[in-house]
Amino acid sequence: MKKYTFHLFAILGMALFLSSCGDQNGKASSNSGLSSNNAEKVYVAPGEHDEFYAFMSGGYSGNLTVYGLPSGRMFKEIPVFSQFPTSGYGYSEETKPMLNTSFGFVPWDDAHHPDISQTNGELDGRWIFINGNNTPRIARISLSTFETEEIMEVPNSAGNHSSSFVTENTEYVVAGTRFSVPIPQRDMPINEYKGNFRGSLSFISVDPEDGHMDLKFQILMPGFNYDLSHPGRGKSHGWFFFTTYNTEEANSLLEVNASQNDKDFIAAVNWKKIEEYVANGGGTMMPAEYAHNVYDEASHTATSTLKKEVLTIDPTKVPGAVYFLPTPKSPHGVDVDPSGEYIIGNGKLSADLTIHSFDKMVAAIEAKKFDGEAYGIPILKFDDVLAGTVKSGGLGPLHTEFDGEGNAYTTFFISSEVVMWKLGTWEVIDRKPTYYSVGHLMIPGGNSRKPFGKYVVAMNKITKDRYLPTGPELEHSAQIYDISGDKMELIYDFPTHGEPHYAAGIPAELLAPKSKKIYKLSENKHPFAATGPADTEVVREGNEVHIYMSMIRSHFTPDNIEGIKVGDKVYFHVTNQEQDFDVPHGFAMIGANNSELLIMPGQTKSLVWEPKKVGVWPFYCTDFCSALHQEMQGYIRVSPAGSNTELSWSLGE
Repeated sequence: MKKYTFHLFAILGMALFLSSCGDQNGKASSNSGLSSNNAEKVYVAPGEHDEFYAFMSGGYSGNLTVYGLPSGRMFKEIPVFSQFPTSGYGYSEETKPMLNTSFGFVPWDDAHHPDISQTNGELDGRWIFINGNNTPRIARISLSTFETEEIMEVPNSAGNHSSSFVTENTEYVVAGTRFSVPIPQRDMPINEYKGNFRGSLSFISVDPEDGHMDLKFQILMPGFNYDLSHPGRGKSHGWFFFTTYNTEEANSLLEVNASQNDKDFIAAVNWKKIEEYVANGGGTMMPAEYAHNVYDEASHTATSTLKKEVLTIDPTKVPGAVYFLPTPKSPHGVDVDPSGEYIIGNGKLSADLTIHSFDKMVAAIEAKKFDGEAYGIPILKFDDVLAGTVKSGGLGPLHTEFDGEGNAYTTFFISSEVVMWKLGTWEVIDRKPTYYSVGHLMIPGGNSRKPFGKYVVAMNKITKDRYLPTGPELEHSAQIYDISGDKMELIYDFPTHGEPHYAAGIPAELLAPKSKKIYKLSENKHPFAATGPADTEVVREGNEVHIYMSMIRSHFTPDNIEGIKVGDKVYFHVTNQEQDFDVPHGFAMIGANNSELLIMPGQTKSLVWEPKKVGVWPFYCTDFCSALHQEMQGYIRVSPAGSNTELSWSLGE
């Protein structure tokens, strides 16, 4: 009996062990006795809503994705710099201008750093900005419609990386170049880089009423690489801080040649002084071509304007405008705590964290305690601006966020962990592993005077064994840590689309009430809108045909069209007559060489079709809208070029 009991318990123990471990072939697993408790922390019951919105950059997808926290559910992908067939963004005639640049139509970019608009240093939830890194651009997205409303190209820039961070009252959104280039651009030997290439820091003003952007001025800096940036806040409002690397000004094998100096710099820019200088007529206008694309919500249409000049600033002509703070070599992130006193700049090749003091920086400037200069810009002494050092024991520090309770959280890429430490005492409080190779992290409101705390989200570059294998490449991973207690607790991870670099989080209660539900038909100012059946018609203008079409559950008006000929250019201007929330309609035409349209209630969008074959060709609704969705269709008769078939259209005949 004893032997039997022993074997029974052994079998039960082994079963429990196996059920708790799982493997990498799709079997469920749990790695903690607290897993059920963790599940409760991230569980959002059916019909209930998440507490936070998280906006994650899509990296090489060119888009912005919206997730709920704590559930990790993806709600939406917002197209920004890429054509998006799901909605027709970048394919419809109204949105194609959004992707215009001085290089032509560029339907892709590398989107890195979103930042939410602020008032008095607190998130106000009006807009979110994000940078295009490859073809330098800054985009503004409305947080009432969750649609891209404006994209501005940035001239004299290459690798628009240290952006798009906003000042405390959204006076400016910045765009700092990663790669220095000849300014103005010209044909010159690359090995003449040193002393001839320049880096531009662009300050783009934001209209407080409608958010419209204007490139106010560019500061032309020495030819370093400008990696990341953050604004001052509180006592340091009026300043902006940019990390630099490659102060050696190397142009080849930077892995070696840009790591020679013991220290690189944080560039401290007093934008208030430069703003005053500009207001008094300072600066030089320079020829420059850059596109400014604006989407008008009333007409549902974008326009693109090519601008021809930019105001440039030589910082050596504005005393007190720019200083260099030495920081450990090859820094990546630069982060400013909610008080505005501490400026964290971490060398990627260091194990410790270096914290600079704003008060000490100001005192050193006032005492003129400089340690030489670089291209006429004063260099402060490292020890004179040092606030403290966090002896972390980690490897590869990158980015820091804050919880509003006096704690800071820093990611370590090489040692794959998040380290929690105390501002002022520099004491390490906690550290937790990430899976794996964490880059940025985000605390809702962590880049503001008023962080909301509660969660920290780590954005990891390598996923490996976290999810089911899907070939040699997996989606990236985000991991949520509960930081409401004294220690961090990993409670959930979920896959993320593209390559998120940074994210911005905000309480849902600040956004959800302002979210637009429909576009009012009475406010539709689209020049080709057909807001009712009486407005529908088909008009020929030479070989162009304009179809003014309306759609409502569950038919198109018109639904039969004849008299179209091979070689015509047919414009479908389609208006969704619905005035009910969450009832979009789709429109697709066989043989159209672009995408479908997804048209929101009360909205008008246009698609171009160039028929190349004689026949009778169908169009239909692509979004399941009613029980009779399948019946929502129509036909177009295409006759040979030069035929005498009369133009006609009908409904119900």
